[in-house]
Amino acid sequence: MSVYEKLLLVQTELKAPKSQRNDFGNFNYRSCEDILEAVKPLLHKANAVLMILDDIVTAGNRFYVKATATFQDVESGGQVTAWGYAREPENRPKMDEAQVTGSSSSYARKYALNGLFCIDDTKDPDVTNTGQKQDAPRAPKKADPGQQRLTPGELETLSREADSKGVGHATICQRYGKKSLNDLTVVEFKKAMSALSKMPDKTPEDFNAGYGQYAIFEDVPFR
Repeated sequence: MSVYEKLLLVQTELKAPKSQRNDFGNFNYRSCEDILEAVKPLLHKANAVLMILDDIVTAGNRFYVKATATFQDVESGGQVTAWGYAREPENRPKMDEAQVTGSSSSYARKYALNGLFCIDDTKDPDVTNTGQKQDAPRAPKKADPGQQRLTPGELETLSREADSKGVGHATICQRYGKKSLNDLTVVEFKKAMSALSKMPDKTPEDFNAGYGQYAIFEDVPFR
């Protein structure tokens, strides 16, 4: 079986009921721990492992916990990866800094697992570790694309595309007069992605020849 066939097996057989109860909000929900507990027997059956790692990323002046969930086939080494993001609140009463990050990590990991195993939580109200229901998100106001900053997902997409083309991040920043990719606007992001899409991917031989992923290419036709 390929890694995708094994993942399909796990996705099909995984049952993670909403075993947690929030009496304050009067609803049931499933936690990250519930998903992990339910998936372990299926991982053994599929001869696969699940790995989850956390990173802290920034977008503008806000901090996000980025959780990476990787399903890896023990036999072939093949991998399938999904990401989840959760924003750290600027302050949370009655919680210290470690608890704030831990709460965001639980959210991010749950969302990454949802994406990896096709779990639909769209009807679940999000709850904090203290069991309090969060306010429903308000519809975002339409922002001017020329001023709107990038989301963590857009930053990840741009970074990966630049790396695959062998274009240093500094080259992109210099082109648009920015100090970092975080400072790019949505309009500049679209222009950069359009330019990168027209460039050929760098091969391993290119990198071995000295074209490092983060080198600055003065002669790149980057427009």
